[in-house]
Amino acid sequence: MVEKVTAREPPKIFTPEYYARMRELESSSWWNEGMRDIARMLLSRAGLPAHGVMLDAGCGAGQTMAAFLEWNRNWRAVGVDLSLDALALARQQSLPVCRATALRLPVADKSVDLVVCLDVLQHLPLDGGDSVALSEFARILISGGVLLIRTNSQSFPRTNDDKAFSFRKYTRSILRERLVAAGFEIETLGTCNAVPGLAEIPRELRAARYDRNEYHGILASPARSASPLPSILRTWLRFEGRAMIAGLPLPLGRTLFALCRLRK
Repeated sequence: MVEKVTAREPPKIFTPEYYARMRELESSSWWNEGMRDIARMLLSRAGLPAHGVMLDAGCGAGQTMAAFLEWNRNWRAVGVDLSLDALALARQQSLPVCRATALRLPVADKSVDLVVCLDVLQHLPLDGGDSVALSEFARILISGGVLLIRTNSQSFPRTNDDKAFSFRKYTRSILRERLVAAGFEIETLGTCNAVPGLAEIPRELRAARYDRNEYHGILASPARSASPLPSILRTWLRFEGRAMIAGLPLPLGRTLFALCRLRK
């Protein structure tokens, strides 16, 4: 298998073990590589200028920032995150990061060309935290600035909001509603990670046996095999990304992307 559920309880969010596992997965996992491929496809459609400023809201260990700066060498980037453990890992790569929450960004109004926010909205306070963060993104973006969102999507098994870990899953209609209310025009909104995501179903069902919460932490562990399967799965994710961008609905897609522009 490419990724498996470990025998011990998976690391929970905001723990040092969580960020260490995340960094390892972001560096080696076919899923993370495929997600970066899709993000790059989406941003290539956004007509970004040759120079600009990108903010990574919830930057974690900084792999997204590092990849973006490889793609756009004339841009500047800054990352914010609440986790000191994650920020320490990002600083090891000499990335410019600071400790801050997406609910209150230490950034001037209309000073950023692009905001990237990957797998953060679902972890914000359930009493409107996502709407507050989207309003902050609108505040700091220039007129016509670009927002790239990735979050998880309701699929099977369906997940209820988890108050203990402040965790939710989105439908396309709910995310669309939040984005429009914050002042964004949506250019692409859709799901992917449908076929590869089928492996998550047994993992989540098994995790639910020993964990009564809806949120189960990171269930995947890094691959240790030289199998060709990771390359095949990454290629399939790119295929699904192209289908999503073309507007083809993917049933059971477990990952939700939105490419938006701040209304002028």
